[in-house]
Amino acid sequence: MEQVAEKYSTTDLMDMAVRLGQEISERIGSLLEVVGELDRRDGFRAEGATSMAAWLTERLGVSEATARAWSEVAERLWDLPQLAQGLRSGALSFDKVRSAVVTATPETDADVLRQAQECSVRQLSDLARATRGTSDHESADHHDGRYLRFNDRRRTIAIQLPEDHYAQVRSTLSATAHKFPSNGETRYDQRLCDALVHICQPNKNHKSGQPLVVLHADFTMLRGGSGTAELERLGLLSREAARRLACDADVALTIDDAFGHTMVEGRSRRFPSDAQRREVRRRDRHCRFPGCSNSVFTKVHHIVQWIDGGMTDLDNLVLLCDHHHHRVHEGRWQVSGNSNGILRFLGPTERLMTSRPSPLWTRRN
Repeated sequence: MEQVAEKYSTTDLMDMAVRLGQEISERIGSLLEVVGELDRRDGFRAEGATSMAAWLTERLGVSEATARAWSEVAERLWDLPQLAQGLRSGALSFDKVRSAVVTATPETDADVLRQAQECSVRQLSDLARATRGTSDHESADHHDGRYLRFNDRRRTIAIQLPEDHYAQVRSTLSATAHKFPSNGETRYDQRLCDALVHICQPNKNHKSGQPLVVLHADFTMLRGGSGTAELERLGLLSREAARRLACDADVALTIDDAFGHTMVEGRSRRFPSDAQRREVRRRDRHCRFPGCSNSVFTKVHHIVQWIDGGMTDLDNLVLLCDHHHHRVHEGRWQVSGNSNGILRFLGPTERLMTSRPSPLWTRRN
């Protein structure tokens, strides 16, 4: 860095940044051409991935958001040669192309290319939103496009609703939020959060249907001493928050080892206990297949099958999503190793992939 500072002027550095940015666009354009062809061939399935985005996440080491964006744009560019060439030549950035492909068609490809060269990314995004809003099938599209996603790592919720449902939810949360006093200190957005939590709280007069929230905590800490606590799926929790949860909850006791990991069952039972299932989820967080982030539709699987002499212990239990659980039972994939450490996945292509537990779990060792 010192050599760069001494050798180049500010103008030189700016020119260099522009040139390198264009080269990045060119490389991404070539990458997306390859990604699109792999996707059309379903090539990602050869290595057990459930989608092109999942394969990119595992093989290229990019985030899930980046992988999804690349695969979605690559699919659209197949019918948009002008925009594809604009990206490969470095004339357009990936962000511009990503916004432009939303409105482009094979008939308007050239016009959208010129528009993308003249407009900013923000302007292209505004045009895309305006175009989507004038669709004849707007209502049906919005209803089919509804979703709610949880990000356990960031403790955030992303949601998209049809207009009528959005208005209903917004009105209900706003009305509830206004019932919470602020004294000028509690912001409105914080009161909206309080309103959402208030609506989701169970009726304490009716125990049936009360949701289960799993908290792993040292008993001494709950009594006011030192220790650690962890909320299932979310990670470490402060002592005050843990005691607040335990104050108004039914407490289930499980016996853990010296590291806070649930004890073994051996051959005494075929199916994992509830405590073991919770511990496997705490350890793995999501499907352990490399590159798979599915944390919803998952099962606890024996690496060495119980019928073949496998133990119902943590090191022989692994969390797999429905898709990869099915692939393993089909015999197309071989899984070996210790679930508490390194697992090895060997598939039809003979490429060996590895998987490790969540670092939040291993740090307790």
